[in-house]
Amino acid sequence: MTPIQTGILGGIALVFFLISSMPVAFAMALVGIVGFAMLTTSTAAMSMASAELYETFSSYSLTVIPLFVFMGQVAFHAGISKSLFNAAYKWLGALPGGLAMATVGACTAFGAICGSGPATAATMASVAIPEMRRYNYSMELASGAVAAGGSLGMLIPPSVVFIVYAILTESSIGKLFIAGVLPGLMIAALFCLTIYINCRRRPEMGPVGPRASLGEKIRSLAGVAETLILFIVVMGGMFLGFFTPTEAAAVGAAGSLIIALVKRKLSIKILIRSLLETARTSSMVMMIVAGAVIFGRFLAITRIPYELANWLSNLPLPGAMIVFLVIIFYLLAGCFVDALALVLLTIPIFYPVIVELGYDPIWFGVVIVVVTQMGVISPPVGVNVYVVGGIERDIPLSTIFKGSMPFLCTLIVAAVLLTLFPQISLFLPGLVK
Repeated sequence: MTPIQTGILGGIALVFFLISSMPVAFAMALVGIVGFAMLTTSTAAMSMASAELYETFSSYSLTVIPLFVFMGQVAFHAGISKSLFNAAYKWLGALPGGLAMATVGACTAFGAICGSGPATAATMASVAIPEMRRYNYSMELASGAVAAGGSLGMLIPPSVVFIVYAILTESSIGKLFIAGVLPGLMIAALFCLTIYINCRRRPEMGPVGPRASLGEKIRSLAGVAETLILFIVVMGGMFLGFFTPTEAAAVGAAGSLIIALVKRKLSIKILIRSLLETARTSSMVMMIVAGAVIFGRFLAITRIPYELANWLSNLPLPGAMIVFLVIIFYLLAGCFVDALALVLLTIPIFYPVIVELGYDPIWFGVVIVVVTQMGVISPPVGVNVYVVGGIERDIPLSTIFKGSMPFLCTLIVAAVLLTLFPQISLFLPGLVK
C-alpha cells in the first residue's frame, strides 16, 4: 500500500471514529499513531507520539490558552456578563428588536474577555433569554440571536481558534488578534442590522422596550468600564509591543481577578470553580491540539498535503476561485465537524495552498474563523445551538436553528466582504511593526 493510499485509509478511519462519537483528540491521535506505524515502525510511531505530547503540554506559546480561559471564567463568575447586557439594553432596548441587539452587543463585549464561542453563548443564554421572554420576544429571534452572537467569541480577540491557527501556521498571535477586531465589529453591526430589518418587517418578534433616560444610559456605562479597560490594556499592550501575547494573557488573567476583587464578587468558591473550569477547558483544547499534531505528522509522511497543494495550485483556475472552493469546503464541513477540530484537521492541508497562491496567512486565518463561525449555528452539529438548547430546555432545537438562519446568511455576506476587501482584516495588523 502506497503512502497516499494509507493516508486516504486513515482519513476514512478518522471519519468513522468521529461519526461513532469517539472523542476528537483520541480519534486523531489513534489514527495518527497507527498510520505512522504502518509507514515506519511501531517504535518510531510511539516515539513520535510521546515527543509530540510532551512538546504540546510543555509549549510556552500554548500557555495563552489556560490564561485567557481563566480570564473569561473569572469575568463570568464575577457577573461582568450581566453588567454588559444591562448597559447594552439601556442604549438599544428602545429600538425594534433592541433586546436582541443588546444581546449581540453584550456577546461582542464578553467575547473580548472570553475567547470561546460556546462559552459566550452559554453565558448570554442564561442572562438574556429570560429578559427577552419577559418582554414577549419571539423565542425564535431570542435564541437565534444568542446562538449567533455567541459565535462572535470565536472572532473577537482573544480567540482560542486564532491561537491554535497561529501555532499551526507559525503566524503571529498578536497580529491575528488585532486582525479579528474590525471583522468582529463589522459582523456585530451586521447582526444588529439583521435584527432591525426582521423586527421592522415583523414587529411582534421584538417589541420595542421602555426608553431609558440619558442619565440611565450614562450610569449604565459604569458596568462596562472595567471590561473596556481590561480589553484596552490587553490588546493595546500587544498592539504597541509592550508585551507578548503570552504576557498579555497573564495581564488579562490578573486584571480579571482585580476587577472581581474590586466588585467584591471574588470568593474562594468562585475562584475554585473558575480554576476547575479553566483546567477542564484547557485540557480539552490541548488534548485536541496534541491529537491533531500527531495526525498531522502522519499526514506529512503520506505527502497528501503536498500533493493536494500542488494539484490545487496547478488547476487552470484563478487563485480567487480556488480560495472560493476552499471556503465552500469549510462551510460544508463546518456543518458536521466541530470548529476547532476542523481547523486542526484541515489547516495542514490547505495552508500550503494559500501560501503557494500568494495570499496573506493573517487574512486567511480571519476568513477561516468567520466560515467556521457558520458551523456553530448550522445544522446538524451547530454547537452553539445545542448549548443554548441545553440551558433553555423548553425551547425546541428546531426553533433555535430556525432563528439562527438569518444570522447564517449574514455570516455568508460577511465572508464575501472579507474576501472581496481583505483590508478589512489587514488594516490594523498593517499598523503593527
